[in-house]
Amino acid sequence: MVLEQNSKVSVWGFAKAGENIAVVASWNEKDTLKTIADNLGKWKLLLQTPAGSYTPYTVSITGYNRIVFKNVLVGEVWFCSGQSNMEMSANWGINNKDEEIRNAEYPNIRLFKTDYRTAEYPQQDLGGEWQVCTPETMQNFSAIAYFFARDIQAKLKVPIGVICSAWGGTYIESWAPNEIFINHPFLAEGATKIPPVEWGPNRTSVLFNAMVNPIIPYKIAGVLWYQGEQNTANPQYYKEMLTALITSWRKNWNDNFPFYFAQIAPYNYGKGTAGVEIRNAQLQVAETVPNTKMIMTGDLCTVDNIHPKDKQDVGLRFANTALYNIYIPNIDSLYTPLPTDFLVNKNKVVISFSNGYGLRFKPKNNHLFELAGADGVYYPAVAVIEKNKIEVSSAQVKNPVKLRYAWSNTALPDLFNGAGLPVSSFEKEMSE
Repeated sequence: MVLEQNSKVSVWGFAKAGENIAVVASWNEKDTLKTIADNLGKWKLLLQTPAGSYTPYTVSITGYNRIVFKNVLVGEVWFCSGQSNMEMSANWGINNKDEEIRNAEYPNIRLFKTDYRTAEYPQQDLGGEWQVCTPETMQNFSAIAYFFARDIQAKLKVPIGVICSAWGGTYIESWAPNEIFINHPFLAEGATKIPPVEWGPNRTSVLFNAMVNPIIPYKIAGVLWYQGEQNTANPQYYKEMLTALITSWRKNWNDNFPFYFAQIAPYNYGKGTAGVEIRNAQLQVAETVPNTKMIMTGDLCTVDNIHPKDKQDVGLRFANTALYNIYIPNIDSLYTPLPTDFLVNKNKVVISFSNGYGLRFKPKNNHLFELAGADGVYYPAVAVIEKNKIEVSSAQVKNPVKLRYAWSNTALPDLFNGAGLPVSSFEKEMSE
């Protein structure tokens, strides 16, 4: 396994009531941690870890019996969750599949994939095991989680552990704890809108209970999340639902860890504007929820495939976001540009962006901006780049009130910053 470096990590288990427990880690053999199992047979200790290194350690747990964990590394641990695009493995059919599998020999990257389980109530145990990253283990593991681990290890030079708990075709409501729906009538209403599916569970909390809750004592550096395609069935609830999920996970872990998520890709969802509504909800979460970042995928896809094959660049963007925000600050070029300010100047709207240096259209002519006046009727607009800002105008709209960009399920972004990262679809009402 990999344990989080420079942290107090939880070590916990089950024993006979009143059993004396001792825990010793080989990086500090003089310090023996001790506790007594409670009357339910539960126990937990906090173990201080050293700085990350490639040194293999042991952790020994002694009670009436003795358990020794060998080949334990200390480094960075990330929890990766969501639906099929997070679950998707190399064998599923990523770009350059055979070469990527052949080269996946990384003894200091460790992979943990949870078994598929559901439960009506929170569980304490789950199936799965830590594995050393090899071509044999990587090929059926989350490709995004693997590429993320590979890319941050190349920079950090410490062991990386990735825990993948994902299930294709699942709704966000299944990954959230039950108290969310008890305390938020709006989200409880949204949960009634999800229809049954053949390929995944659709009931509230059943995946949180079985595939998240048992992991929660495990110390992690942060979360990677890729989900939302299934929630095109109830997009109007997604912003509040994702916000509540992030808040609840942090509360349960008692840790305000970074939460990075991938925006779903343009695709012909066949449900009006449900796809772009989910993308906009995700953008709003990135703008409003602290310590979150959104990874763009709109330029890495084709609109006829809900499972884009370019998982390498998604993993790289997750890795660059973690490196920029946590490990190696001030790499401004490695995060997507986000709209920040909207100024109405006569018949024009001037848009400013964070990370908006080097803005350019690909191809040169833009056709994805639209403007509306007080009547709410949108017309195609002309967009011009001026000093890393966008000026948008339309001959049909003399007094712009609303603006939107790339507002359809299948619109592929055509506005990029100097690092080649795309701008998200968005809508804005100037009175906001």
